[in-house]
Amino acid sequence: MHLGRYDSCGIYQIECSFCLLFLFVEILERVWEISFLFVMLFCFCLDLLFQQYPGVSQLSSSLGGLSLQSSPQPESLRPVNLTQERNILPTAPVWAPVPNLNLDLKKLNCSPDSFRCTLTNIPQTQALLNKAKLPLGLLLHPFRDLTQLPVITSNTIVRCRSCRTYINPFVSFIDQRRWKCNLCYRVNDVPEEFMYNPLTRSYGEPHKRPEVQNSTVEFIASSDYMLRPPQPAVYLFVLDVSHNAVEAGYLTILCQSLLENLDKLPGDSRTRIGFVTFDSTIHFYNLQEGLSQPQMLIVSDIDDVFLPTPDSLLVNLYESKELIRDLLNALPNMFTNTRETHSALGPALQAAFKLMSPTGGRVSVFQTQLPSLGAGLLQSREDPNQRSSTKVVQHLGPATDFYKKLALDCSGQQTAVDLFLLSSQYSDLASLACMSKYSAGCIYYYPSFHCIHNPSQAEKLQKDLKRYLTRKIGFEAVMRIRCTKGLSMHTFHGNFFVRSTDLLSLANINPDAGFAVQLSIEESLTDTSLVCFQTALLYTSSKGERRIRVHTLCLPVVSSLADVYAGVDVQAAICLLANMAVDRSVSSSLSDARDALVNAVVDSLSAYGSTISNFQHSALIAPNSLKLFPLYVLALLKQKAFRTGTSTRLDDRVYAMCQIKSQPLVHLMKMIHPNLYRIDRLTDEGAIHVNDRVVPQPPLQKLSAEKLTREGAFLMDCGSVFYIWIGKGCENNFIEDVLGCPNFASIPQKMTHLPELDTLSSERTRSFITWLRDSRPLSPVLHVVKDESPAKTEFFQHLIEDRTEAAFSYYEFLLHIQQQICK
Repeated sequence: MHLGRYDSCGIYQIECSFCLLFLFVEILERVWEISFLFVMLFCFCLDLLFQQYPGVSQLSSSLGGLSLQSSPQPESLRPVNLTQERNILPTAPVWAPVPNLNLDLKKLNCSPDSFRCTLTNIPQTQALLNKAKLPLGLLLHPFRDLTQLPVITSNTIVRCRSCRTYINPFVSFIDQRRWKCNLCYRVNDVPEEFMYNPLTRSYGEPHKRPEVQNSTVEFIASSDYMLRPPQPAVYLFVLDVSHNAVEAGYLTILCQSLLENLDKLPGDSRTRIGFVTFDSTIHFYNLQEGLSQPQMLIVSDIDDVFLPTPDSLLVNLYESKELIRDLLNALPNMFTNTRETHSALGPALQAAFKLMSPTGGRVSVFQTQLPSLGAGLLQSREDPNQRSSTKVVQHLGPATDFYKKLALDCSGQQTAVDLFLLSSQYSDLASLACMSKYSAGCIYYYPSFHCIHNPSQAEKLQKDLKRYLTRKIGFEAVMRIRCTKGLSMHTFHGNFFVRSTDLLSLANINPDAGFAVQLSIEESLTDTSLVCFQTALLYTSSKGERRIRVHTLCLPVVSSLADVYAGVDVQAAICLLANMAVDRSVSSSLSDARDALVNAVVDSLSAYGSTISNFQHSALIAPNSLKLFPLYVLALLKQKAFRTGTSTRLDDRVYAMCQIKSQPLVHLMKMIHPNLYRIDRLTDEGAIHVNDRVVPQPPLQKLSAEKLTREGAFLMDCGSVFYIWIGKGCENNFIEDVLGCPNFASIPQKMTHLPELDTLSSERTRSFITWLRDSRPLSPVLHVVKDESPAKTEFFQHLIEDRTEAAFSYYEFLLHIQQQICK
């Protein structure tokens, strides 16, 4: 094609402007083709580099936006009009959002079951975080039961020389001999031993070692990680044997559980065990090998407690097993005729501290009433007339610092105190709970406990004890959380003692313990595209091994407000806010905590609204990622810990707060927002197969009476309790096939078990309930609730979308939020 001609000077002249334009377009096309080839070549080279050094894949996140087409708006940012879209609850469970990382990093990242952040896109600056009005923090479940866990035995545990971060999948290998820390960016040498890969038995591939291929690993630690030789497993049981305790009948259940599980207690040949009982005096038991029967030793001076025979009260489990069995068989009947009503719990705990101090271990305390004698005695602080108060809720904090001080002393001697409170009346759990909170212990609460009159609580104790006595346990533990330079931690939640700014002291650690930590952005993260968090749990196993369990989480950094909202993990955010609200309730007031929860919704939705063009104040708009936020906050406001205007016993409220502070997210969410299913029409459509068992998967229903029908049957999963509500018009076929009763009228008022019947409906229902039960450590109690029976009140209190005398319905709550935003 000829677009012009050469002039007399040999210069080529374009003959028309159109031709000039045509030439310009042709040149652009050639440049674009060449540029495209360069981009493809660059990507090919990067791909080769990733294959050789996976750590270098950090670079790819900053290139994640490179695309020849503009990417569509993510589903998480789709605006949702909350007042119009009434049925926002998904029919399937809500899963944790997946961080926006490249495929390689997604595969390597830590499981959300162990490590979760409230924001999966980390704001570049604190100013951006403040603008989003969202909480930033981590939810941890560091010692959970795992079916697959890489265990690494090595003479050299590779760590950063500067910040002591453990090597992990998100470090960068500069070459085979050097690696760059992903938290502080220090360049470290690769030790010679690390060059050898024990899995592939090859040399020179440090990037293929299991430490670099797995974000959760466990190291067998060397003597460098020990301040003393690993302690044995030591268990001490401190038992209330006052008249109140004997009447409740818990001793029979406890002793029977111990007899059944004595050989299953975690430990080795060094395991030791002991028993202390108390009423107005303290009773020790000499179980030294060689005695013909256990010897009871009574100390009546509770003002100056001493150990009568220090060397024979904690004995080797295997050497003294027959004497231990004799004591457990005798204990339930030893105090049958007691008239002793007093409880010297404080002095008994002082004795336990003296007994455990040389070794450390676990103290299990069983208490049935207010301590009434000696150190730590308590007075009743509850006014039953104030249980329904809509104003001030008092006495959420301890009445004395005795139990906190004792817990801190125990923690210093590597001893944790677990509390089992089996009370029929107010026992001041706010004070007693301190013995467990500050020693890294657990709290179990059985209100109105009686082995005969309250069989469901007795069954729960029995099942809880089986789990408690046999589950994995770690001793003399510490946990440190590290994060990328620029981020900092400022508040921890859980049961522990804070030893330093990022180190938690955990005398015991168990698989059911959860933790949370609040974060802030101290320095701008503009120089990095990724941030990482690492938790390292150093503990002694029950077999006497020193081990380190390490979890590492990687998340992208973003610079736009929209991206921050796109990455909200709404369940993690609500669990962190719940922890913060408990602290606010105790340090300030319950009303302040409730206001703070409401303001969290108002502020975040108002901030989001300011990012939307043509924002209309007549509509309440949320990004899809936050659409469940108001619903979950309303559920929190109606939870026992924070509700007002509904009769709530003080111990019940305090226990709910204790659970919020110590439960892992997956269990806490069921406590905050239960799951409701219709179960009278279960089918195999969409069912899953688990261990040769077909498990139906009914859709979730919203928590409202409008979803209940009197012709149906519904299961509500509240975490620690299952309710099966039977409508008055429920088909007799279902009632007979599943409950084993001929009709509605014949269903017993207190039914706590489903019979094993040879019918398809029975198999499906029991299979579904068993599947739900298997997903949690502690077995829930089951209550069958008939429509119009008095027991239905508790069931209906969990229908959080409905209005009550003291609280908004969900729709009213949305209007209230909208009104606050428009102010």
